[in-house]
Amino acid sequence: MQLIARTHRPLIMGRNGAVGANHPLATQAGLDMLRAGGNAVDAAAAISLALGVVEPMMSGLGGDGFYSLYLRGSGTRTVFNGTGPAPRAATPDAYPDGIPIAGPRSVSVPGCLGAIGAMHAAHGKLPWAKLAGPAIGFARDGYGVTHRHAEITEENRGRLAADRLTGPTFLGKPVGGLVVQADLARTLEEIAAEGAESFYRGALARRLARGMAEAGVLVGEADLAEFRPEETPPIAITYRGYEVTQTPPNSTGFVMLEMLKIAERFDLASLSPAARIHVLVEAKKRAFQDRERFGADPRHNKVPLERLLSDAHADAAAAAIDLDRAAVPELRVAEAAEGDTTYFCVVDGEGNAVSGIQSLNNAYGSGVTAGDTGVVLNNRMAYWHLAPGHANRLVPGKRVRHTMNAPMVFKDGALWAVLGTPGADHQVQVNTQMLTGMIDLGADPQTVLESPRWSSSQAGQGANWPHDGDASLTIEADMGAEVLAGLEARGHVLNRVGHLEGPCAMQAIRVLDNGLRMAGSDPRRDGWGGAF
Repeated sequence: MQLIARTHRPLIMGRNGAVGANHPLATQAGLDMLRAGGNAVDAAAAISLALGVVEPMMSGLGGDGFYSLYLRGSGTRTVFNGTGPAPRAATPDAYPDGIPIAGPRSVSVPGCLGAIGAMHAAHGKLPWAKLAGPAIGFARDGYGVTHRHAEITEENRGRLAADRLTGPTFLGKPVGGLVVQADLARTLEEIAAEGAESFYRGALARRLARGMAEAGVLVGEADLAEFRPEETPPIAITYRGYEVTQTPPNSTGFVMLEMLKIAERFDLASLSPAARIHVLVEAKKRAFQDRERFGADPRHNKVPLERLLSDAHADAAAAAIDLDRAAVPELRVAEAAEGDTTYFCVVDGEGNAVSGIQSLNNAYGSGVTAGDTGVVLNNRMAYWHLAPGHANRLVPGKRVRHTMNAPMVFKDGALWAVLGTPGADHQVQVNTQMLTGMIDLGADPQTVLESPRWSSSQAGQGANWPHDGDASLTIEADMGAEVLAGLEARGHVLNRVGHLEGPCAMQAIRVLDNGLRMAGSDPRRDGWGGAF
């Protein structure tokens, strides 16, 4: 069976480079760097900084990120982990009433910029200051508010209005209105001149720490000074002859790899659409059980990846799937909201690639702006567990378990695809749908990412505190009446949503054998693909 091409957007193709990002201005910034002679790392840095300005509800200097890098010449595959730890003062006892979802006490150490700076220092070609140019211009001169930007801002009016600096910056801007961030522009100019290190150590770091202290944030100057991004090899499996790489823990990219290994035990292409979805949902349920038991910072907890990604583990999980009945798994841990993130991907003319994902956690993060820096801070503390014995229990200096993941796919040793999406717990589920659509059903990226999609929720396993979940299957209703009926007959409780109203905002680049880079971009948000 193949997916029928019915896309709203054309396939974007070019031989010299391709970019997909969750905002057209960020896509253009990346393409500009490639045209100026930069490589995928240069484009990624420009995109990352630009997204933090024009998509401020999703990411920025005050957030975190993972960046998977492939260098074709050397065959290097590495991951730059830019996720910050819990601050020194953040102990479980400091949260007797639970962790707030917003406000100053929801902020953890930001790490995004550190990872981008380290990746560029090691592998970039263009001057760092040039890469910051587009972001500085967007912050200084302003950018136009899109429909989605206006909707998200209004939905989070209370969070924004609670802060004396954040509210006036973003509230009250109609579609087509300009958002100007003069303080952020000055901060970016300082970073352009002095480098990413200045954000963590030096005059800018002191100013940032002072702004956080004034707002009541637990992150201090010492927390910033101690932060270092981590460079690690990716983790990987093979799926039907393709090598799929993922970001290692504290990312939960391993959950997607588990889902694929379980799904590989079934001939997805020969199944009916309802049966195929059923198998993937059941694989998800079992992989998410392992996320709850083992997903954590490997510097503090052992994550048994060799066993979790083994054939024996996948065989046992697949054997437990009833093709005619949905399982209702029990939570295997003592304790059991939607996240907002952004994703981008780049493949340059030489075949180098970056798969990048970054986030403030929820929309506009904590809602807190750090003094006169213009930096909107994350609310990543909301991802911690507080129950003793949980793998993801809060410990000062420990990195929280992240839903963010940045996969790549290789075929016969060559880059085949780069893809990813924002969307908290939905991410690995939608990434799996994207990959099985491309590999098992032969779809091009634009077709598969515009196809109807689903996302499964499990009780007690939501990413944010409190760790809720409603045991439902959210699904776009234009999947078709026959498919929906087939899922309900198997016991799935459906939450129907409208056309293109499902979760996530995919970006993908497929590299063809003839050298073409084929870019797909999701119409569910403001993303845009470009190539030349």
